[in-house]
Amino acid sequence: MTSYVGSGAYCYANSLAMMIRDVPMTAIEVLTGSPFGAQVEDTGLPWFDPPGWQPDLGLDRAIELLGWTCTRTSGGSADEALARLSSSTPALVGPVDVGLLTHQPWSPGKAVGGDHWVVVTEVTDDAVVFHDPDGFPYATLPIPQFLEAWRADEVTSVEGSYILRTDFERRQQVSVEDALRASLPYAREWLSRDSQQAIEQTAAQLAAEDDGIRGHLAHLAGPSGVRRLNDASIWLAAIDQHEAATVAADLAHQLGSLQFALTSRQFAQAAGILTELAPGYPKFRAALA
Repeated sequence: MTSYVGSGAYCYANSLAMMIRDVPMTAIEVLTGSPFGAQVEDTGLPWFDPPGWQPDLGLDRAIELLGWTCTRTSGGSADEALARLSSSTPALVGPVDVGLLTHQPWSPGKAVGGDHWVVVTEVTDDAVVFHDPDGFPYATLPIPQFLEAWRADEVTSVEGSYILRTDFERRQQVSVEDALRASLPYAREWLSRDSQQAIEQTAAQLAAEDDGIRGHLAHLAGPSGVRRLNDASIWLAAIDQHEAATVAADLAHQLGSLQFALTSRQFAQAAGILTELAPGYPKFRAALA
């Protein structure tokens, strides 16, 4: 098992790491529960995270396991949300609609329903200043534009708008290793859900040469899934869950081999890789048990 360090779609884990500062971002990702399953959303998009999981749930779980508390608020009018934010920086904010974050050079400038998390450092008279973990420290957006993104009308993964986490406080000292040990029952529960069926469904979509699914897997879902599994393998080994760590590493290797098949549009090969991968999730749960 070799640690991966580099780019990746870990915006919520990175944002939480900025707020609590003394926990490795990779451990936070594992504590959210994201590596322990695969699902196909109601939208038809596949993800390598457990059925029913979403980042907002994962953040709450990681915060609790690490011995921290925070205040989570949401809803209200745009003016009310801005007042909450202005009085609470630094703050973990999200989801925001990534399509409306036009400080990113590749932004389409319209809502796309993609969720993203940032850490707001300041609100000035006319702008919101924030650390965007996609590579933009101290980014700024005009207040109306930031509020539109934060309203997140098109984001379906989380219910509610203007979600804000503030007042982070450590209530007890918990080591990363102890938090990970305490997370294992949750990991087993996530793995008890039918991830194998979700992956087989995705394999069938690729076999039918669904280019939208191929693109989604190649650009986002596939690479993030590989990284999650690899991080799980590293941290499971750190708490002596060696059998489960080996299974997670094997899954990461298999899923990593999907990338070239996707980018080269070898649909049949990609479908075959996923078909072989699917039974690994029940094996992963058995190793954790």
